Amino acid sequence: MATVGLYSAAGDKQGSVDLPDSFVVADPNGHAVYETVKNYLANQRQGTHKTKTRHEVSGQKSKMYRQKGTGRARAGSATSGVRVGGGRIHGPRPRDYSYSIPAKVRRLALKSALTDRARAERVHVIEDPALAAPKTQAMAALLGKMGLGERRVLVVNGRSDRTLLLSCRNLTNAKCTHVGELNAYDVMHCEDVVFTRSGLEALEEVLGR
Repeated sequence: MATVGLYSAAGDKQGSVDLPDSFVVADPNGHAVYETVKNYLANQRQGTHKTKTRHEVSGQKSKMYRQKGTGRARAGSATSGVRVGGGRIHGPRPRDYSYSIPAKVRRLALKSALTDRARAERVHVIEDPALAAPKTQAMAALLGKMGLGERRVLVVNGRSDRTLLLSCRNLTNAKCTHVGELNAYDVMHCEDVVFTRSGLEALEEVLGR
């Protein structure tokens, strides 16, 4: 069982809290993390790249000059891929890069990533911030008081809190996400993970199934 620091909603250190057993794994699986991160990045690709073929570019489609008697090489359409301004031969076409991996692999990868951060003392728990209105400055001050002002931070909340989301949105080194959208890529991309109290309880319920 891992123990992490517990902070108040104002950023003051209050003590520590034990992470649930369902949160960590004894032997983190690096390959599961690799496959999950690769899958996440592939699913983010739009796949809208496209070049024009010889049938799509503008240009003379008829035979440019007669076949024989000119002393030049045989040539057909001016839009041939071997000519300047012609189509692209075997160029990229729109495609779907997304694919799926087993849910058990994704869950193992998430647990492995969280275990890695917990062992490095990079996981923190904070009481749910009571923000009356979206305030980036207040969130920056809170993270700075926790000693995380210069680090890439992932804030994980257990409920849909638009005020917290907007407060983190303009911070270049912080990202706020809902526990239902938590993935291994976000955990590995950040340096520290900050769970709100509701976020930790919601994740415990999800991983404990």
